[in-house]
Amino acid sequence: MDITRLLVANRGEIALRIIRACREMAIETVAVYSDADAMARHVRAADFAVRLGPAPASESYLNIEAVVGAARSSGADAVHPGYGFLSERAAFAEACAAAGLIFVGPPADAIARMGSKIGARALMEQAGVPVVPGRTPRDQSDAGIASAATDIGMPVLIKASAGGGGKGMRAAHDAKALAEAIPAARREALSAFGDGTLYVERLIPRPRHVEIQIFADAHGNAVHLFERECSLQRRHQKIVEESPSPALTPLVRRRMGDAAVAAAQTAGYRNAGTIEFLLEGQGDEAKFYFLEMNTRLQVEHPVTELVTGTDLVRAQLLVAMGHALPWRQADLEQRGHAIECRVYAEDPASGFLPQAGPLLLYREPGGPGIRVDSGVEEGSDVPVQYDPMLAKVIAHGETRDAAAARAAAALRAFPILGVRTNVAFLIKILDHPVFRAGDLHTGFVDEHAAELIVTPAPSDLVLAAATFARSTHASGVSAATMGGTSAQPDSDPWSRMTDWGR
Repeated sequence: MDITRLLVANRGEIALRIIRACREMAIETVAVYSDADAMARHVRAADFAVRLGPAPASESYLNIEAVVGAARSSGADAVHPGYGFLSERAAFAEACAAAGLIFVGPPADAIARMGSKIGARALMEQAGVPVVPGRTPRDQSDAGIASAATDIGMPVLIKASAGGGGKGMRAAHDAKALAEAIPAARREALSAFGDGTLYVERLIPRPRHVEIQIFADAHGNAVHLFERECSLQRRHQKIVEESPSPALTPLVRRRMGDAAVAAAQTAGYRNAGTIEFLLEGQGDEAKFYFLEMNTRLQVEHPVTELVTGTDLVRAQLLVAMGHALPWRQADLEQRGHAIECRVYAEDPASGFLPQAGPLLLYREPGGPGIRVDSGVEEGSDVPVQYDPMLAKVIAHGETRDAAAARAAAALRAFPILGVRTNVAFLIKILDHPVFRAGDLHTGFVDEHAAELIVTPAPSDLVLAAATFARSTHASGVSAATMGGTSAQPDSDPWSRMTDWGR
């Protein structure tokens, strides 16, 4: 069944990304929005827009009844969940199916199977995919979890069965830390997911986090689109991703890809998904272990698109309409190197405290090999209710060094004023000699924090100058009025700025 009108059940840059793909395929789009997003870019970009409710996500983007109702009232015949919000909720996929809507994603039962970390581990063991040594104790009391951790041996990770994003996860290196970690993990899991079920894994020291992009259709075809290195994380949240991984040999890459495809087939999967692994060791002897499956499009999908020359959103739509995959495994190859940097409205010097407020100045970089996916613009308000990511800067080059240099140069040419951002922090990562050497692990940011986080200089004067430059440029006020020479249309100093964020 062809899709003629699609509702995008999301906001920001991913909503715009989906809308662009639909425009190329002559599919009409419906945006949804909360009161905080009434003037957002994705709302203006879509063919139609429907209000969901007040600003809190629980009353708008997470309200299944409201989203399905918006699809019905707008005449949409399909729904794309994007990522985050309802994208990994089996109940949402079921509600779409019950309403006669095409869900652009995996079947609800596949989401449910892979959404439980405990169930997913058992399924992966059945598929012959290596898993991190661990246990899911029947006795879910604190004492039962502690006993399982003791049997496995310290150090361990206590993890929530439901959810992701690092919530409900605590490391313990000794008995004292374990006694504190178990109730803390359970409390956070209950608060975030409404499910306090825990399991225990062996903590692998200094692992790399490498994921494999997979795709499957309803005709029995399944492929992988190689790997993404996601080891650079803060509090289990990815901040810089790249492809190919500098750690994988051709042999390990082939073994991981085969394991990921086997995992997708065993799960009865369909559409785009990601199998995440922990990598231990080096060279052909490196070992990898299944971590979890993300049953959706990933934030970092652009690096895969750039190195494989594919359009993953277009492929999602084709598979949802019943078509076969647009590629065979033999058609896919990696070309060059791509690096993605997530630009957040946050203050690294204050514990990465999220920022909110108006973007007084916001000028995206460009140039050869640079792609920027964003959902904001100059003058936008960054709301407090949602994830503070402003943009993704993705650089593609012939080599890893070329991509890293290109990404750093783009970030230096990305002025943002009105809220603090992590741009300088990202530049420090890209310029760090250990990063350039490719010697990455999930503790990289914590290990090098003192070198990466810098206290910003006082910015009141800069903010005032930026506000003045913007207002005079927009209103056409001449410099002669201020006692200077006549202003030209390109006299805005920020349009000529370079080396921002040094």
